[in-house]
Amino acid sequence: MFTRLIVYFAYFLKTSKRYQRAKLFFYDLLENPNSRLKSYFDVFMICLVMLSVFLLIYEVDHKLDAGAVLFEHCVISLFIAEYLLRGWLYSDNHKIILEHYEKADYLNLSFRPGKVAMIILAKKIEYVFTPLALIDLLAILPTYRLLRVMRILLLFRLFKLFRYFNSIKLFANILASKRFELITLGIFLGFLVFVGSTAIYLFENPANGGQVKNLFDSFYWAIVTVATVGYGDISPQTTGGRIVAMVLILAGLGVLSFLVSIIVTAFNEEIEALRENSIYTELNRFDHFIIICGFGRVGQHIARQLEKDKQNFVVIDPRESYILKAKRLGFLFIHADASKNDVMHNAGINNGATTVICATGDDVINVYITLTSRHLNPEIRIISRANNQDNVKKLYQAGASNVIQPFEIAGMAVAEYIGQPVAFEAILGIIREESHIIMETLCVHPGSLIEGMNIAEVGFEQRKLMLMGIVSANPVHQKHKNSYPIKNQHFYFNPEPHFVLRDGDLLVVIGREYAIDYFRDQIEKSRLKNGRKQ
Repeated sequence: MFTRLIVYFAYFLKTSKRYQRAKLFFYDLLENPNSRLKSYFDVFMICLVMLSVFLLIYEVDHKLDAGAVLFEHCVISLFIAEYLLRGWLYSDNHKIILEHYEKADYLNLSFRPGKVAMIILAKKIEYVFTPLALIDLLAILPTYRLLRVMRILLLFRLFKLFRYFNSIKLFANILASKRFELITLGIFLGFLVFVGSTAIYLFENPANGGQVKNLFDSFYWAIVTVATVGYGDISPQTTGGRIVAMVLILAGLGVLSFLVSIIVTAFNEEIEALRENSIYTELNRFDHFIIICGFGRVGQHIARQLEKDKQNFVVIDPRESYILKAKRLGFLFIHADASKNDVMHNAGINNGATTVICATGDDVINVYITLTSRHLNPEIRIISRANNQDNVKKLYQAGASNVIQPFEIAGMAVAEYIGQPVAFEAILGIIREESHIIMETLCVHPGSLIEGMNIAEVGFEQRKLMLMGIVSANPVHQKHKNSYPIKNQHFYFNPEPHFVLRDGDLLVVIGREYAIDYFRDQIEKSRLKNGRKQ
């Protein structure tokens, strides 16, 4: 009966939406590195840890009032709650129970709750002895009055900051990566201190006229000498002691040089990870940003335009020269291959990214980036560059939302406006950002004054505007020439005068900002006057 109750409860937790939501919430709060909620919690906990340490230091020479004692109790309660919640998140007990139950049921074996309980207990004990969990526990213990002798452990509250500073954790990981070298150096240093402290005690004990009274003094002197600090409170008086001091000083210089070289080497190996960590931290602050894959001529122009429009973006490119240029321009960048899943995932394709722009000069690479992006985030908008007309369909099949052919567009503009120097100069002025002329889109709303008009009737020349083209999904327009396919739509470049405007068409116009705004107001007022909504 008891076994059935345990299994039933495990299945209940597995299917409970409320339980799953609660666990996901606390995971985002405490563990998820990509969660904005965790970043807020980390800042709060850093402030709380610092305040609690200052309070405990203040308590050494002052008596705390009732408010300070209450604050201390609230802090320790929060520390305990955090410790227990992290232990809860460390493993899913119901999954362990169901895994063993279903395995036993499949093999026609008896389900043994006692064995499962021991496995669950072993998992929790494993958590208790993890370094950060030990720090959490030692930070809690000094609070209890019966353990006042352990108040030196209040320093472990400062060590709790390891949990909340990603840079500190990365530094610890770098040192861990050089564990073998550091252990070897530590063994050599221990041997050196042991030999030095023993030798100095033999030469400098009081019987020989020295200042070393016991083994602790000799050990203290050896540590100070190896570190090349030399306080001078204990100094060798005999020739043998001075020789030992010289040997330890020279050996200490070698040990310190070796230690510095190990740390510098480790940082050089992990410098990219440090830089990317800072970039990922920066990206986590943005609610919305754009990922630019490829920083060639097209990618650089896109980045400059986004910077001008004050939009957040990050550049991804595997080429060193382009990354250095992005760095000089002050852009956020990731030196990696955007076609790899982990690169795009770390760049935040599922955490704040709204658009992926594939701007590399290689259509094959753009296809791979598009496939990767669409696989990781089925809802994200993907704009891809295509250099070859034959690859446009492949990019759409790969999942691109829009495909742009810059060379074909440039060719169409040159062919169409080569005999119209004013229009040609206006387009170049927009591209080079050399004039006050802008390019905007205006929507043909139902019931507006331009719905049902042809291009000639609208009178763009009288309005001091130039019509660049029309974006439409209306199949009626497909008979017109200069049709440029966009996903589910077509772009009609420089349409003929008899082109009739329909509901939902987007007019791409060029002109001065106030002329475009005036035309837009006329469209809106006419739509409202007719009492119809978009």
